[in-house]
Amino acid sequence: MDKDTGKAFDFRLFKRVMAHTGPYRLTFFLVALTAVLLTTFAVLTPYILRDIIDVALKDSNAEMLLQLSLTMLLVLLGQVICQLLFNYYANWLGESVIRDIRINLFRRMLGFKMQYFDNSSIGVLVTRAVADMQRIGEIFSQGFFVIVADLLKMLAAASMMIYMNWKLSLIVFAVLPVILYATRLFQQAMKIAFIEVRAQVSSLNSFVQERITGMKIVQLFTREKIESEKFREINEKHQNAWLKTVWYNSFFFPIAEIVTSIAIGLVVWYGGLQNIMNIEVDVAGTIFAFILYIEMLFRPLRQIADKFNTLQMGMVAANRVFKILDTESHIEDKGELRKESVEGSISFKNVHFGYLEDEEVLHGISFDVKAGETMAIVGATGAGKSTIINLLNRFYEISSGAIEIDDVNIAAYKLTSLRRHIAVVLQDVFLFADTIANNISLGDPNISIDEIEEAAKQIGVHEFISSLPGGYQYNVKERGTMLSSGQRQLIAFLRAYVSNPSILVLDEATSSVDTYSEQLIQEATDKITKGRTSIIIAHRLATVKKADKILVMEAGRIVESGTHKDLLKKGGYYNKLYEAQFMAEEVV
Repeated sequence: MDKDTGKAFDFRLFKRVMAHTGPYRLTFFLVALTAVLLTTFAVLTPYILRDIIDVALKDSNAEMLLQLSLTMLLVLLGQVICQLLFNYYANWLGESVIRDIRINLFRRMLGFKMQYFDNSSIGVLVTRAVADMQRIGEIFSQGFFVIVADLLKMLAAASMMIYMNWKLSLIVFAVLPVILYATRLFQQAMKIAFIEVRAQVSSLNSFVQERITGMKIVQLFTREKIESEKFREINEKHQNAWLKTVWYNSFFFPIAEIVTSIAIGLVVWYGGLQNIMNIEVDVAGTIFAFILYIEMLFRPLRQIADKFNTLQMGMVAANRVFKILDTESHIEDKGELRKESVEGSISFKNVHFGYLEDEEVLHGISFDVKAGETMAIVGATGAGKSTIINLLNRFYEISSGAIEIDDVNIAAYKLTSLRRHIAVVLQDVFLFADTIANNISLGDPNISIDEIEEAAKQIGVHEFISSLPGGYQYNVKERGTMLSSGQRQLIAFLRAYVSNPSILVLDEATSSVDTYSEQLIQEATDKITKGRTSIIIAHRLATVKKADKILVMEAGRIVESGTHKDLLKKGGYYNKLYEAQFMAEEVV
């Protein structure tokens, strides 16, 4: 929740929002112009009615009545046209602004470090990019411009009242401070209430998103009742936050209506008294006009309070979105080196790293991989194997040391160039809700469907893909739920294969596949790693026996290194792993 909850309005934040209207200045001024014209037409109507009542009707002047009626018709027609233009272009401007901000926000998030996403709720980020954006758009469509138009109407109505009858105007102005004070209190209270509403909306979105994503775990461990109770508690907090805004509205609007009625009653009483006492004559039209002007003066105050709620919610949403836009969580992309190809030699030199400042994960890792070599990394869970891959791709920044590719520090490479030369197949495969072909090419126009099919034939997965409804155009749905874990792994392997990388990384790529799929991947691995620098991370040692070099890691340190045969001769940690896995398999 924001610290500045006591501030009724943050002008610095508002100025930043309005800065995004820069590319649409012409539309902005058109909306402003229609607001001025709306005000002009609105205040003319009661004035014309006064003349109709006090002059045309009193004098039985049919010609004047016709002229005034036609004038009023034109004024009303102009008001309708201006209202149409005002509504359309104010909304158009709002949608254009949020489109630009949303694009900037998404681009910003695309460049964040993995650490940012490790510490952020996906549900909250989705809320910022979708619901909060719509609130920002309402600043223009239902907030700022409507408030400005209403303020102009109030100013014009007050001026016309003074011009027509200053005594009656004083009566109205004497009542006005009451509603102004009530409006001020209402605005401050609603600012605090809406901040709480947005916080509860984010919590609700985050909770629902996580439970739907993890529904299998919820049902497997029969936590439906527990999660339902948690949801009920969160939903009640959300409800209470909204009810607080309803409570404030329930107080304010009846007070505003009463004050308006009192003002109208006083004007009718005083104006009628003046007419009875013959102090002022022919005030019927003036009183009628004043009733309309009072509505024009007081009703915008009620609407402004309502629109100010919309404006406040938009400002709160903008504050949340701008906090993400202002977040400095990017890998510094200062490198200028772009290479069409690399040989693929890799060197880690005394690399230290920790996901948290006071908890180091890698303690001075050093190793070299020659171009075209296959290096395997083995070790227990948490030894730091996958961390090495994250650092090679610069998903995280190292604390000290150096990582080089082709004897060049990876920080000297342009990020896109660096990652283009590295393909990774992860244990937890992520597939988009799209076709198999698009999940393999990832939208790269340089990868044709013919190339995808040829690659699939080479690694032996063409038959399985062709057997699916629609073949390569089969939609795998969200996260690839229409495929088995083994099939998803094969798709991810094919994705890496068609990108033709200089460096291939297999991170536990066969840990969750069946025997048949593993055999396919083993055969494909031999093809794709040939003449290409490869790093294989595995618990199973079947995929590492042929590696040119094997690193054995434990607790963030390299404890052994060498070939499969050399490590077996040492009788150390690797030998124990081998005995636990392979000797058991040989017995079977």
